[in-house]
Amino acid sequence: MLAVKPAAIGEELAAKAVKALIDEATLTPKPGLVDADNSGSHADMSLDLMLKSAQALEGTFREIAFVSYLHPVNQDLREQIAAIGRQGELEMLAATKGVNTHKGAIWALGLLVSAKATNPEEKNPRKILETAGRIASYKDRFQPVSQTHGQAVKKKYSVMGALEEAQFGFPHIRNASLPALMKARTDGKSEQEAHIEALIALMATVDDTCILHRGEWEDLEKIKSMAGAFLQSHGFATTKGIEIFQRLSEYCKSKRLSPGGSADLLAATLFLVS
Repeated sequence: MLAVKPAAIGEELAAKAVKALIDEATLTPKPGLVDADNSGSHADMSLDLMLKSAQALEGTFREIAFVSYLHPVNQDLREQIAAIGRQGELEMLAATKGVNTHKGAIWALGLLVSAKATNPEEKNPRKILETAGRIASYKDRFQPVSQTHGQAVKKKYSVMGALEEAQFGFPHIRNASLPALMKARTDGKSEQEAHIEALIALMATVDDTCILHRGEWEDLEKIKSMAGAFLQSHGFATTKGIEIFQRLSEYCKSKRLSPGGSADLLAATLFLVS
């Protein structure tokens, strides 16, 4: 029985991770992001491509879960899942013909899948985030030396990137998207609205390196301001909230700005609450 259990855990967590990516991709409407209505600010992406990418990653998440099952949180675990994640990136790029659809999501969801698999009985999202942060804090000695767009932006603007977000236990999930989603549910809003408000809560607080890569600091500030105003106006429940959302969407599209970092964190949030 014990030999079967890790495989079963792997199947379960991989399915949850893929579902989180699909739920994020199909969530509609989303400012600047691919959804069921359009491709947002992305000329090289479509919903079909996002779904193909998500499905291509199931094996990656399954393997991460399998090697992480009851594994101590240590450097060996960090380096094992990092190697699997890098292979997953290659499989993603093969499925998308070179389009980077989910690199950030592989990092965030891979850590959460691993954290959950180390202690499958843990149900508390905050405890899972804490474990993921501990895993991320170990150094990957085999990481290739190269500078990504996110690292270049982080250096230019002195903002927190995906690495630090993970190492601190995903504070924007813990303090923004999870509370926003739970509040929307408590207020009786639909799951669609709850997920959108979780995304907008992230857009209001994250110094999104995807936005800064294409735009300027002023663009990030405007997007964060509009996102915060949307939430303060009670979202789609008010005319003002709807108008702000439309302005936010138009701003992202006209400037070709995509809150991709927030989208990755939304997928991670949906994994935690599924």
